[in-house]
Amino acid sequence: MIKTLAAQIKEFKKDSILTPVYMLLEVIMETIIPLMMASIIDDGVNKGNVKHIYIMGAAMTVIAAIGLFAGVMGGKYGARASAGFARNLRKAMYENIQTFSFSNIDHYSTAGLVTRLTTDVTNLQNAYQMILRMCMRAPASMICAMTMAFFINARLASIYLIAVIILGVLLAIIMLNAHKYFNQVFRRYDDLNAGVQENVSAIRVVKAYVREDYEKNIFAKASTNVYKMFVKAESIITFNAPLMQLTVYSCILIISWLGAKSIVAGNLETGELMSLLTYCMNILMSLMMLSFVFVMITMSMASAERITEVLNEVPDIKNSENPVTEVKDGGIVFEDVEFSYNKNSEETVLKNININIKSGETIGIIGGTGSAKTSLVNLISRLYDVQKGRVLVGGIDVKEYDLETLRNSVSVVLQKNVLFSGTILENLRWGNKDASKEECKEACVLACADEFIERFPQKYDTHIEQGGTNVSGGQKQRLCIARALLKKPKVLILDDSTSAVDTATDAKIKEAFAKSIPGTTKLIIAQRISSVQNADRILVMDDGMINGFGTHEELLKTNEIYRDVYESQTGSSGDFDQNGGE
Repeated sequence: MIKTLAAQIKEFKKDSILTPVYMLLEVIMETIIPLMMASIIDDGVNKGNVKHIYIMGAAMTVIAAIGLFAGVMGGKYGARASAGFARNLRKAMYENIQTFSFSNIDHYSTAGLVTRLTTDVTNLQNAYQMILRMCMRAPASMICAMTMAFFINARLASIYLIAVIILGVLLAIIMLNAHKYFNQVFRRYDDLNAGVQENVSAIRVVKAYVREDYEKNIFAKASTNVYKMFVKAESIITFNAPLMQLTVYSCILIISWLGAKSIVAGNLETGELMSLLTYCMNILMSLMMLSFVFVMITMSMASAERITEVLNEVPDIKNSENPVTEVKDGGIVFEDVEFSYNKNSEETVLKNININIKSGETIGIIGGTGSAKTSLVNLISRLYDVQKGRVLVGGIDVKEYDLETLRNSVSVVLQKNVLFSGTILENLRWGNKDASKEECKEACVLACADEFIERFPQKYDTHIEQGGTNVSGGQKQRLCIARALLKKPKVLILDDSTSAVDTATDAKIKEAFAKSIPGTTKLIIAQRISSVQNADRILVMDDGMINGFGTHEELLKTNEIYRDVYESQTGSSGDFDQNGGE
């Protein structure tokens, strides 16, 4: 874990080294000052040597100025190092997340990833700054002060040593007990963020069903869980302060009493006792700083583990050693394919799939909910890998392709349409960042999106809100289809992507496809028979297996599921899943 995190310091190594160096310089200056104060009292005030007082006073001013400069510079470089470390952590996590396959993404919740990128990184940033500054300053200050105290009077200084050992053991016990609660706190944070994200993204549904009070109760429970876990952790850590105070005042009382007896006996000077008390405060303040650092480290350990988990996550899907960088055509072959989302699961989502699709064919795919239609097409662009068998595109196993090449050649309009904040043109150019405005317009004509875009006052420069909330479901679907067409793919997959489009527009889109992109293999998942009946062939899925594969006319004669669905949709009303599903 430490090695993984340390790798993100990168260009901030210099700042990370200079920070403790300046902290050490500050400590040395602070350690010298009590000795100079003792000299002023013993050799200046007690002996009436005014000149000595002036000299030592001027020297103390210079030493204090150097200490001040070192403290300022330590703070400056510490801030740069910790902020840079946090920036690199976020960047590294975000970049690694972009390489995740769908199976990797399934390991984490969206809220969990957001928490790691925000709260967890902030915790590590604060802890790193404390480590650079306080973890150098506090131990160095304690060691220097302890050394000087033993130099002045070893018998009295041994009191500090005993106090430090006892206090160190007690602090370690407190930190270990608090750590387990901080681990649980951040899991509760994930739940809290998940609730907020879900509520905000679905706020229209919440208001439509008047469920504000219900959502408030869910949020209150999640927030209360975070509160309770923090209270448990903090209630353990609160023992720090009383223990520190007890130790500080006990040491002061014991040293004052024993020191006074030593002065009376002539074994100790007044200035030396004053220095010892100053060093006492230095030692115990150093311990207080260390205890605060331990608190931060305890909190950040849980965050560090969560961040390291993301950084060390290895993508399940990678390029082969010498990947193929060209897809010859849109031919698709499934050979004895079996697939499961959980590699260790005995239940398979797809079983014994054997299909041969020629380049340029239009294939319709129907089936009930849960029949694995989407799972089937996800294998073509290698969003998931098969457990058994092979999937070939253009005559080559998809595992042999360069991922970018394959996914640029296989364009997928997913079941859940997503638009990003920006103009319509900016959203369209997700399909091809170099596409001209004319090319974007041509794609929109094919997807029948030009009809509504031209009615907008700003046309293609119309701003789309995040998630496409200011356009209708059908408009969003057509924009996503246009975006996919701009890739000029060898294979176009429409996963129930015209469900919100009226039948006439759906027919126009399919007709445009047949005329304008005849060489592109088109896979159309649909619930409506009318959307697929003119396809070259239709695939009927049932419970992860192929139940039928043929033309509309052939399936009406030979396939019971297809015939039942057709009759329910063209005759009396019926439910797809009840009639033709599982």
